[in-house]
Amino acid sequence: MQRRHFLITPPALALGAAAGSALAAPAAISAQSSILPRRGKGPRIVVCGGGWGGLTAARYLRELIPGADVVLLERNPTFWSGPMSNKWLVDIVGTDFVQYDMLRPANRYGYTLLQTEVTGFERDRRRVRTGHGLVEYDYLVLSGGIRDAWDAWFGDDQRAIDHARTHFASAYIPNQQMHALKQRVKDFKGGTLVMTLLPPPHRCPPSPYERACLIAWHIKKHRIPGKVVILDPKPTIAPIGMGYQQAFEELYPDIITHVPNARVQEVDPFNKRIQTSAGEWKFDEAILMPPHQAADMVWHAGLIGRDAAGKPTGWADMHPRLYHAHGDDRVYFVGDLMGPVSDQFGHYPKSGHVANYIGRIVARNIAERVAGKEVTPLLPDNLCYMMVNGDPQEEISVKFEYEVDASGRVLQTQIDMDLRSTEMVQEDFAWARSKFADFLAL
Repeated sequence: MQRRHFLITPPALALGAAAGSALAAPAAISAQSSILPRRGKGPRIVVCGGGWGGLTAARYLRELIPGADVVLLERNPTFWSGPMSNKWLVDIVGTDFVQYDMLRPANRYGYTLLQTEVTGFERDRRRVRTGHGLVEYDYLVLSGGIRDAWDAWFGDDQRAIDHARTHFASAYIPNQQMHALKQRVKDFKGGTLVMTLLPPPHRCPPSPYERACLIAWHIKKHRIPGKVVILDPKPTIAPIGMGYQQAFEELYPDIITHVPNARVQEVDPFNKRIQTSAGEWKFDEAILMPPHQAADMVWHAGLIGRDAAGKPTGWADMHPRLYHAHGDDRVYFVGDLMGPVSDQFGHYPKSGHVANYIGRIVARNIAERVAGKEVTPLLPDNLCYMMVNGDPQEEISVKFEYEVDASGRVLQTQIDMDLRSTEMVQEDFAWARSKFADFLAL
């Protein structure tokens, strides 16, 4: 990975703040201007990233450390939920179910919201560089999600990267490509739609299969002469393997083709061709998912882990139980950018549920440190519901439970609920509404 390959969104232009806070700016703003004077005498805690994990951390930091000056930095003007967005793609839910105002929770919980781009860090001075200037911190929480590592496929070929991202992006980074993907699904009039999957770890492991099912349902409903080909690098469908296999075979036997052991070797986005370890595929439409890595901000902070050979792992270098950086215990990680936690299963699932849970844990960890207490490690859990049929609406789900063995190793138990049911749909929507209420103040 070469740093010149990073794709950085231009700085946002608007500022927002929680009620009662002041945004003082110097007369001439530059990249070296110090902005956001501290409020009160409590610690300044800066959260970078306003997704499921960052919004949760900001809320609970204010709740657990009432005197803290909590600042949330987010480049997008609104919150967009990755969870539930596959249903939005095929109009099972509307935009108002996945997109929300972020000023409401900022005002409700009392933290400062600044819409800006995080461009770098000065960890020796405890400062974040943003598109609007420098923001000081005592503790830093990085919760920026993932980056699409297009360069893993295309190297220095920026023309190929731009073409693939513009025409075939998977939209696994919400608020950037979701509307374009939805239009592509609506405009699909027939032929072969190819989806590439990733070797783990990647964002929300079961969700690409859900997306395939819902697009297949859309094709079936509208009698489109098309098919969906899933190029899966894994030897079998996982997680919820039996549930998805039954959905493919019973609901979409003439539409979905699942190809195992299909690791991507070469992608030609111009001629619509993909070479995999299971053969070559041509497509009329594609949802290309390049390798996922920790968000750019972790690279800019110099906190990416390295393997035994000294190569970047692509994920945060962190304490597996306390979630702070190995090289800087003032920096914490929340959500999908987190590194491995166990030699049994590797990473926690990169899901909204885990991000929400870890956001609360990290807030509690920082609160205990501020109070001078010894931090006791806590474990999350995970729960994912996946819709496989739109009429009648039916879902399957997977649950992950965690425990620590006598040696201190984190162990994972996976529970697949393969039998699709309408009851799980109700559970799914109740779960989503409860989570949104937790960090969006709904």
